[in-house]
Amino acid sequence: MNVQIFIPCFIDQLYPQVAFNMVKVLEKVGCTVKYNPNQTCCGQPAFNAGFWQESKEVCTKFINDFSGADFIVAPSASCVGFVRNYYPKLFEASANSTEIAQLGKRIYEFSEFLVDVLKVEDIGATFTGKATYHDSCAALRECKVKTGPRKLLSHVKGLELIEMNDVETCCGFGGTFAVKFEPISIAMADQKITNASDTQAEYIISTDMSCLMHIDGRIKNTNANLKVLHLADVLANQG
Repeated sequence: MNVQIFIPCFIDQLYPQVAFNMVKVLEKVGCTVKYNPNQTCCGQPAFNAGFWQESKEVCTKFINDFSGADFIVAPSASCVGFVRNYYPKLFEASANSTEIAQLGKRIYEFSEFLVDVLKVEDIGATFTGKATYHDSCAALRECKVKTGPRKLLSHVKGLELIEMNDVETCCGFGGTFAVKFEPISIAMADQKITNASDTQAEYIISTDMSCLMHIDGRIKNTNANLKVLHLADVLANQG
């Protein structure tokens, strides 16, 4: 199966190992992975900041960069949710609205693609330790991703997955929300860390590095005994 990968800006710049691990897993399950080096951003940061016209220009480039019939897979429910749910609104009166509707059907969050499209749950991964899982708002509310990551993690040899309290509560990142409402954002992250720590887990795993980046910042400030891992990092591990 042919797959184009979209690597979000912050993963490209800050967490490239997540991208490499996603490719490693996709190839392991039989996908032919393609990467368009011209790709940039999905347009979400500008859109969320209120710069819709500027965002539309970036979105137009994304549409052109990912034209075709291949599936598009990204290690970020946030970006996938934006393309699916907001591109149709930005381009609702445009001539390429049909193409954009098809784009929304071709793009998948990494775990969603494995479980729902490829029907794969056991990657043959090994990872020893206790972990808890964080549901990102974008995964839950924009991509309807809930059980898939947990199914994948349940098959990881040596991993003990423990659910935390208030698992569906936001971590406080929310992009510009963390900048505009810093005290509230910090308090929400601290609450997430407290709930994770109460499980005695060593790791917090999620589909979204944006959430994990925010949580990790507070972990380092509070000296909590936790580490963050993207789902791809766990699934790519062979022990």
